[in-house]
Amino acid sequence: MQKRIKLVTIAAMLISSTSLVSAVDLTKAYEMPDASKLIEKDKLAEPTKYTMPEGCVTTDAEAIARGEYIFHNLNGKKAKKKPPKGLVKFIEQKGKDGKVKKKPKQYGNCVACHNIEGAVGGGNIGPDLTGYKAMFIDTKIRDHQFVFQKIADPRIDNPNTHMTVNLTTKLFNEREICDLTSYVVAEKKKK
Repeated sequence: MQKRIKLVTIAAMLISSTSLVSAVDLTKAYEMPDASKLIEKDKLAEPTKYTMPEGCVTTDAEAIARGEYIFHNLNGKKAKKKPPKGLVKFIEQKGKDGKVKKKPKQYGNCVACHNIEGAVGGGNIGPDLTGYKAMFIDTKIRDHQFVFQKIADPRIDNPNTHMTVNLTTKLFNEREICDLTSYVVAEKKKK
């Protein structure tokens, strides 16, 4: 019987102590950031229409190799193979402390959503880009400008796209988008 009284007493103490804790306002115990400022900072700029620079699309093997590398890799740390001339696996970036640090270069990883000739595990979320040149460029259904715009900022003709906004966000520069465009529209050799 005494054990039962002790258990009831302990249970009563636990219940009363938890109700005291729940009554305490803990919101003053930590900093509450202004969410509207955080949301504003993360907002994308408005969709931007770009004009492809002259000479952007090329049959230059080095440009196409860079485009292929960007298309098939996510970042420098996990990038397969050595990057072709003109690309690097790591970029140097100055930190808040002023020290220069090496950071993996972010690449496209387009293959996560798109299939294309030679893709290993090509995705099926976005359009299949296999034979793009013959299907769209040669038949004049779509042109190089269309491909360039889709890679630079796809929201121009599809505001609900899930595709990465690359030039507007400065994830890629103009030359990298030209390289990607050149790769997508290039005639692919069978390996």
